[in-house]
Amino acid sequence: MAKYALVGDVGGTNARLALCKMETGTISHIKTFSTSEYNNLELVIKRYMDEQQKNIIDGCIAIACPITNDYVEMTNHDWFFSKNKMREKIGFAHLEIINDFTAVSMSIPMLSAIDVIQFGGKKPIKDKPIAIYGAGTGLGVSYLVHVGKQWISLPGEGGHVDFAPNSEEEVDILAVLRKDLGHVSAERILSGSGLVNLYSAIVKADGREAKLLKPQDVTERALHGICIDCRRALTLFCIIMGRFGGNLALNLGTFGGVYIAGGIVPRFLDFFKASGFRSAFEDKGRFRNYLVDIPVYMITHDQPGLLGAGAYLRQSLGCIL
Repeated sequence: MAKYALVGDVGGTNARLALCKMETGTISHIKTFSTSEYNNLELVIKRYMDEQQKNIIDGCIAIACPITNDYVEMTNHDWFFSKNKMREKIGFAHLEIINDFTAVSMSIPMLSAIDVIQFGGKKPIKDKPIAIYGAGTGLGVSYLVHVGKQWISLPGEGGHVDFAPNSEEEVDILAVLRKDLGHVSAERILSGSGLVNLYSAIVKADGREAKLLKPQDVTERALHGICIDCRRALTLFCIIMGRFGGNLALNLGTFGGVYIAGGIVPRFLDFFKASGFRSAFEDKGRFRNYLVDIPVYMITHDQPGLLGAGAYLRQSLGCIL
């Protein structure tokens, strides 16, 4: 009989749970729960387990918040819990709680050619370091390195590094954002709210008053040719995504590839393909040739968090990915 484990991907709005087949890492029986309808994560897990009616004693849950010790408190929701106490209450022998971007990074070895779209470069070099970043509500950053027979995810807060302008236009934008925000990190630009910040700064730098727009408004106005300022913002977003990805590649020599996750870029995929993203990725002066062969991929798999949670758990229990 096949052995299954519980995997989860929990955000501020939804908690997605699924079963992971331990022999292969295959994900199935995915179900989404609204976090607003439950007082805590334990209730969600018990509800799901009762529905599945399987003998499960191992699990891994990815959560959108820092994981530093036994106590876990969500950033964008009011759930909090002790990892050890939860494991005891749900009757598991083994329960891992990991950061959501750690899960995304751990999905990389499990992805196939149909789960990604490549943007330039050549083939990745086997077992070399990998960079993962993604623009969504914030800007997530992680690295993946191969050590011995294991993949090790290196989490961090790379989205909060300083934004470094590389053109006169970007210098003007930084000046505006610095007045409005103080410290300007990469996340202040490469995120949903960052796209709005870009639009607003472009307009203010021209001495005009910006409209109150949402990220979706900026994208739609840009794609439909309704607003030249929105189109400039979306174009710059793609270019800065490229520069930031190139920086990540330089930092750790990621000849295993650079992967883009997150929910923003897929919303304007055709625009992104035709943008200056790849040129900006390679635009590192004397070190352009260092980057030119490094492939960049966008993850198109619909549940990388669940897939990565399963991979993390399987590896922690001795499986080779």
